Amino acid sequence: MSDAVDTTPPSGRLRLLERVADHVLAHGATDLSLSELARAVGSSNRMLLYHFGSKEAALGQAILVAFTRFPHLHGALVRLAEDGGPLRDRLLRAWRDIAHEENLPFLALFFQSFGVALYHPERNTELLDSMGGEWVEAVRTVLEREGADEPLVTATELVAVLRGLQFALLSGTDRAVLDAAFAAYVVRMPLPAGA
Repeated sequence: MSDAVDTTPPSGRLRLLERVADHVLAHGATDLSLSELARAVGSSNRMLLYHFGSKEAALGQAILVAFTRFPHLHGALVRLAEDGGPLRDRLLRAWRDIAHEENLPFLALFFQSFGVALYHPERNTELLDSMGGEWVEAVRTVLEREGADEPLVTATELVAVLRGLQFALLSGTDRAVLDAAFAAYVVRMPLPAGA
């Protein structure tokens, strides 16, 4: 990583990041060298390294940019935390938001990026921390506010169930079956009465 300071206006860096996000959403991130990525986005190795420090950092940041392009997915946890109504209903809404057909390209990129990052965890710490912890923490906060016993354990279990359902969705499992499976899980969740 270089000690050079990035003095390029944010719009130039952001445009480059948007092009990286476009590319990985369309073509994936596996077997992609720094040179291939640079060519694909109309840049150079040097500029990617200057702006991001590494290929892994560029891809990790591009995934975050890509995430914001999927409003059903991006807003699922926000709506879970903010919407009124029973928690069980909000959880079912969160699943519908996550499983929305428009989100499939991002979900495929998410799982692909996670798999790639596991081969070099030392170079992908930020990405792995984000993928492994942000949703659990957001759900834990909601569960704690709702008075759930063991909110961290329940949040961890819930996110694991959601990840498994997302994987099954991408693998072609019938959406109605997944909806029914999640509804059955939500009924069994250890939540306070009235949740």
